[in-house]
Amino acid sequence: MSFEIESKITGELLKNSVIISNRSMQNELLSRGYGEKDEKELILNSFETLYLSYIKKLRVLTKKKNMSFDQLLQIYKKNDDDIFIKFLIYRDLRNRGYVVKNGFGFGSDFLVYEKGYFGQKGAKYLIFALNEGTQEKIIHIQKNIEQITQMGKDPIIAVIERRGEVIYYKISKVDFLKNEKDSQVVDFNF
Repeated sequence: MSFEIESKITGELLKNSVIISNRSMQNELLSRGYGEKDEKELILNSFETLYLSYIKKLRVLTKKKNMSFDQLLQIYKKNDDDIFIKFLIYRDLRNRGYVVKNGFGFGSDFLVYEKGYFGQKGAKYLIFALNEGTQEKIIHIQKNIEQITQMGKDPIIAVIERRGEVIYYKISKVDFLKNEKDSQVVDFNF
């Protein structure tokens, strides 16, 4: 999904969000799946802000000073240690043409819409972000898989490998034997 705005968007950093006040820019961003409308303003979350700053479509101001991508990243890292991992996955999904929103529960990081269906159908995928080398107890993910699939959504694990490449794994419900010591930890060292 290409981003067809010719002029650079300007937003103001307030706490952990960026506010877009210009109405025409709000409409343009909303139509492409960016931000959430709140009364008179459009609010961009951290990974949307980082992405738009990274592709040089957003100029973020705070106290009338321009914020660089690196400055924004440092600000967001204070509240979310995994923001860079989320940014890499968000960037990859956007570059592949998907509309990506904040996850809405079940421990998911992103809600992803099928290509061409944003605004027409509900999201198809729930993405769980993991860094390669992370150990995760499968029981945490397993509890949510059944509920997610009953909602008609596909659970996906997105793993950031050491070189920064994103690898996606579609997951489904699996029954594990009760072996507390060995079978409940998934190691993402490949």
